[in-house]
Amino acid sequence: MSVDRSGDASPEPVLYSNAMSVESLAGWVREGPVTITDGHGGAVLGSSADPDAMGPHAHFVLWCPVSFPDRVRISWDYLPLEGQGLAMLFFGARGSAGRDLFSPELAPRTGFYPQYHSSDIDTLHVSYQRRKFASERAFRTCNLRKSPGAHMVAQGADPLPSPEDADGFYRMDVCKDGPQVTLSINGLQIFRWLDDGDATGPCLEGGYLGLRQMAPLLAAYRNLTVTALL
Repeated sequence: MSVDRSGDASPEPVLYSNAMSVESLAGWVREGPVTITDGHGGAVLGSSADPDAMGPHAHFVLWCPVSFPDRVRISWDYLPLEGQGLAMLFFGARGSAGRDLFSPELAPRTGFYPQYHSSDIDTLHVSYQRRKFASERAFRTCNLRKSPGAHMVAQGADPLPSPEDADGFYRMDVCKDGPQVTLSINGLQIFRWLDDGDATGPCLEGGYLGLRQMAPLLAAYRNLTVTALL
């Protein structure tokens, strides 16, 4: 008996997948005082630094060592565990003037935010859970910025709960399709932005992705996948 599959959607080809654990993240590039432990079926990320003592230098970035093409979907499971902080994804990240993100010609990076938003790297970055400051907790938004320059280009309401109210993992989805960027959480679209390649500089293309956290947030991650858009 034949089966008519003419209406089936073709799956997006998987470019990269990582279950997220201490072992599977061993090759990722650490910048700042990041700690990685196994837990909650994935990798638990936190900072080893005291934010009261270290201030803005207590935060970190963890880079996937793979450079991806443009037109990709980046998806992962996220669970905030404890602490008020911030969680962010960098994507489409490259060194300025066509240099690789990890070129020794670039300025050193240690997790201090200005080194990422106003230095010598080109990147998009979405902060999808912002709880570090009282103003962020009072009016919760997800923000998309384009750098260098930390240009605010899109914003949407943040549906994620604080750690004490989290109910299991939340599925995060960032889609970079040429000039278009969308963020969805559990299938709910938070924002859609179209880059005109003018006001904030040329439209960014492919590059690296990285996870950023601001202390004292402790959060779990699992099931990261990068797929090619059809």
